[in-house]
Amino acid sequence: MIGYGDRARTQCEVVRLFRETHPDLPPLNQGTISKIEAQYREMGHVRKVPSKRQAVVDDDTKLNLLLALEENPITQPVNWPVIKM
Repeated sequence: MIGYGDRARTQCEVVRLFRETHPDLPPLNQGTISKIEAQYREMGHVRKVPSKRQAVVDDDTKLNLLLALEENPITQPVNWPVIKM
């Protein structure tokens, strides 16, 4: 059940209401509504959350970073990517 206040709707009703309200948009299915509802219940919002993937660093960049640290070990690597060896 999805709702606010006294008005609660089933997921099927939400799908139907969306299709009636937005006929020009691609239709949502119940699975999409279910995922949106689960995210809202877990996080309290449905904004897109940035992923927590590690940055991909090529070998040349790793070498340059290591050489820079060797030359000046006091350098603060605040914005440097995480290097996994």
